[in-house]
Amino acid sequence: VQLQASGGGLVQAGGSLRLSCAASGLAFSNYAVGWFRQAPGKEREFVGSNGRDGANTIYTDSVKGRFNISRENARNTVYLQMSGLKPEDTAVYHCAAGPFLAPMPDRYDYWGQGTLVTVSS
Repeated sequence: VQLQASGGGLVQAGGSLRLSCAASGLAFSNYAVGWFRQAPGKEREFVGSNGRDGANTIYTDSVKGRFNISRENARNTVYLQMSGLKPEDTAVYHCAAGPFLAPMPDRYDYWGQGTLVTVSS
């Protein structure tokens, strides 16, 4: 199983980025996909997660209204569209796959390498 997050980069505050998480080696439509982030010196933080059929999504409060998760099961890909970015969104963003829609990292079985998002003020 492989999960690969991509799309990170440097953006000014107020800007937008779209991250992608491409999965292989698993029955993708059977898994919820979550996004987590970890800023330097801080603990890993839940960002949001999209259910297996894409109909249900949950977000942490700090990104509600700014971030949107969508998925294309035919492409085994989940997207994290981020807008209104703030310097405090700066972190390495990871995607993870698990059987349940949940904010707890231990509910996810598979993790990908992260992609760095840097938001300048």
